[in-house]
Amino acid sequence: MDRDTFQTEIYDIVREIPEGRVVTYGLLARLLHAPQSARRVGRALRDAPARLGLPCHRVVNAQGRTAPCWPEQRRLLEAEGVPFRRNGCVDLRRCLWRAVGEFL
Repeated sequence: MDRDTFQTEIYDIVREIPEGRVVTYGLLARLLHAPQSARRVGRALRDAPARLGLPCHRVVNAQGRTAPCWPEQRRLLEAEGVPFRRNGCVDLRRCLWRAVGEFL
């Protein structure tokens, strides 16, 4: 899949993540039938134009960690009611976007 198509499809899915829910980079990659492309998903989100207004803060890594260079991400998630565990990771059992499973 070419870069532009990949990015467009990622952006379309990210737009659908509801408030208070998160999805992982790896799950997004699997949705695009590119299970080894979690980092590519991360790059696409990093490069997303701000004018699109995507809720990129709702995407975390497989352990529920937020992006290390984006301290506002946790604040944005907490404002939506996303729970965090003591270790600082998002509680994926409680807030993983279940609809993602329907796409897989």
